Amino acid sequence: MTTYTWTVTNMYTLQQPDPNYVVNVLWELTGVDGGYTATISGNTVFSSSQTSNFIPYDQLTRDIVIGWVQADLGATGVANCEANVQGMLNIKMNPPPVPQNTPLPWSV
Repeated sequence: MTTYTWTVTNMYTLQQPDPNYVVNVLWELTGVDGGYTATISGNTVFSSSQTSNFIPYDQLTRDIVIGWVQADLGATGVANCEANVQGMLNIKMNPPPVPQNTPLPWSV
């Protein structure tokens, strides 16, 4: 069973329309299954014109910002990110056969 963890790695702000208004979030999604780990990263950009639910920067939490990212991605986008990580884990857990360079069966 894979456990997914969303992490915010960086946030970029503007000073308008409010101080430290978040306009860009860099994030990672990590999946862990047994001893295997896979990670993807992403970048979510927010419009500085979305001021209806402004939260002061010093009151932001990881969960709030991850909620913004996931809301921006939508349910399908979140599912696609998790499927991408799961695919990477599946390859690590069950690696495909690697073709080998085999000498030609006829003499040169």
